[in-house]
Amino acid sequence: MLPPSPALLLLIGFIAGIAAGLFGIGGGVLIVPALVYLAGFPLHTAVGTSLAILLPPVGLAAVLTYYRYGQVNLKAALIVAAALFLGSWLGAILANHLSGPHLKLAFGIFVAGLGIYLIIGAMRQLAWI
Repeated sequence: MLPPSPALLLLIGFIAGIAAGLFGIGGGVLIVPALVYLAGFPLHTAVGTSLAILLPPVGLAAVLTYYRYGQVNLKAALIVAAALFLGSWLGAILANHLSGPHLKLAFGIFVAGLGIYLIIGAMRQLAWI
């Protein structure tokens, strides 16, 4: 398979960047599926690449902007970051012990569950249910 074009990778990054700035999402929800389905990466490679992608730009661009608006709780961020460090290490070990199809199934269940949760919550707030 041919490597993905730089233009495709730029598009993936740009769209994920907008979503990260708007919603605080990007890696698992957008970048990983885009790398798998658009760029042809194996799932494990897409996850590892996504983690490498998110380190500098999220930490530097979006966080600084939110900080300037007084929207960052540094104490909470440091506590969660410490737990995230340990959790991501354990998650990476677990992911590398799962087959691609099992990891894809787990990811799909996670995203579907999250979507259902968000839809029901929004419908309650809108008094639709």
